[in-house]
Amino acid sequence: MFYWLSLTLFKMGFWLTWALIPIVVEIVPAFVSGIQLLIKTLHKKQLEMPDKMPFISLMVPVYNSEETLFNCIRSIHDSTYPTELVQVILADNQSTDDSFGAFAHAQNEFSDMNMQLIHTERGKASALNAAIYASIGTYIINIDSDGTLEKHALMNMVLEFENDYDMAALTGTVLPKRTLIKAKKSWHLKLLQHNEYFEYAQAFLSGRTIESKNNQLFTMSGAFSAFRKEALLNTFMYNTGTIGEDTDMTFQIRDKLKRKVAICPSAIFYIEPIPSLGNLYTQRQRWQRGEIEVLHSHTQNISLRNFFKDFLIRRMMIDHTFLFPKMIWMFASIALLFFRYSPLMMGMSYVAIYLLYILVSLLNFVCVRLLLHDFPEENKFYGHQWWVVFTQPIYNFICSFIRLVGTINGMTEVSQWNSERFNKEADSVGSVISNDFKNLKKRRGK
Repeated sequence: MFYWLSLTLFKMGFWLTWALIPIVVEIVPAFVSGIQLLIKTLHKKQLEMPDKMPFISLMVPVYNSEETLFNCIRSIHDSTYPTELVQVILADNQSTDDSFGAFAHAQNEFSDMNMQLIHTERGKASALNAAIYASIGTYIINIDSDGTLEKHALMNMVLEFENDYDMAALTGTVLPKRTLIKAKKSWHLKLLQHNEYFEYAQAFLSGRTIESKNNQLFTMSGAFSAFRKEALLNTFMYNTGTIGEDTDMTFQIRDKLKRKVAICPSAIFYIEPIPSLGNLYTQRQRWQRGEIEVLHSHTQNISLRNFFKDFLIRRMMIDHTFLFPKMIWMFASIALLFFRYSPLMMGMSYVAIYLLYILVSLLNFVCVRLLLHDFPEENKFYGHQWWVVFTQPIYNFICSFIRLVGTINGMTEVSQWNSERFNKEADSVGSVISNDFKNLKKRRGK
């Protein structure tokens, strides 16, 4: 009897230890952050209009943007920010399509805009650096050419700067276009895009808002960010040696210059929804590789003793180190069944953790709805997606798995913008497994 009792306690203790990993590392911090965000949202500050609005420069890196560039420029023109106070610099980094034709069409259509096209070297970082030197605005704002601005975005971004003179840089809120998600007919693609939208809304309006509180914003969005020009000129400019140039710039301003970096939740930029699971696979690997490259360049003398003092150490542990046990925690379940672990006990622990993830998502859901109060149509669309809280944990697990693959590939391959597609990597893995079984059969035959 004592033997079986000890064995049961040992098994439960071992399994409960593994079960505590997502609870301690993710769920508890997320729940605490959600409560803090809720309090912060309910005490939102009011911004004051300055006596005179400043001149701003918009940088738009262009690469094969023939189909999207005109709509991007039109969103700048239709912005509530005075057109005469906006300089638009299109930095074409060696497009091979008719992006110039789209620019010429916009020039004719919006003749009241101060707009110019410059040609740069290949690469987004090179295009942005060239545009910086051509800019004359007090604030420099960069947006991607395949997205569009919400009409109040520029005004809200500038007002945030004008009401906080310590602010050196801001990132905007990036959301997939809801109209394009609604138009999709494929149910599985629509499900993917709804989860992506939900993820973006919570990552920017919840996650980055909390990070901004103590100047702990990890990365500004490369799709939509803004800077005081004097702060930007004191950096080493955008790093052309990494695919994570946006994260690198965040580290330069926050850690090297010791300046304030935050998010402007009310400045929204719309991007196209992810077109397929394969694109998600390459995108998230690219993000993971860029993050690792930047961390390698900017972090020295890392010590676990500073875990509670240095948010970067906590972020690295959560985003990288705990990816491995998180994946093992899931896949080891199959092996543990062969060691006679109770399927009921394991199943109940999975259900409990899944429900906790849902609870965190619901808390963030409420916070995001409060932050979208000034955007009724967006708030309504987001509100109708309440059901995504039940699929979001699975989507997040898939993204974690992709990031783990990105970490492994980053150790074995040369850094590049796009990694191998999922189907090619799956074929390679299948080929290796098939060859291993063939070799195993040959050895048994001998």
